[in-house]
Amino acid sequence: MRKSQRHAAILDLIQRRTIRTQEELLEHLANLGFDTTQATVSRDIRDLKIVKAADGNGGYKYTAALSAGDSDFAAKLQKIFLEAVYRVDCAGNIVVLKTYSGMGSAAGAAVDSMQMESVVGTLAGDDTMFVVARTPEDALEICRHLSELLK
Repeated sequence: MRKSQRHAAILDLIQRRTIRTQEELLEHLANLGFDTTQATVSRDIRDLKIVKAADGNGGYKYTAALSAGDSDFAAKLQKIFLEAVYRVDCAGNIVVLKTYSGMGSAAGAAVDSMQMESVVGTLAGDDTMFVVARTPEDALEICRHLSELLK
């Protein structure tokens, strides 16, 4: 599997699970079919700017340190978006992104990093992501924008 797919899987895993160590992350990646090493995961963590943050239970977990000003990181998220999403559609003020299985959260992180003003909020699942726009017109514009990214 490709690096961008592994990066998307890592972002998805740390959003959906409490992962405290690289060993835990390696185990989860292996369960998803990624044959990788600790050194590679360590580089991925650095490349994705993943940091440890308080988990609310007295421990620490991995989390993405999204930095809107980091163009390199934004480019990585855009690449993940391209690898994760295969269809964009809208209904009313909701934009629906269909993703490959397990890639919904990674696509969500990518869309959230775009910081579109007309977005009220987002919700990501396993293979679907919803974007709530302020108006139906905003949803159409977001849909057009995201569809253009896929071309």
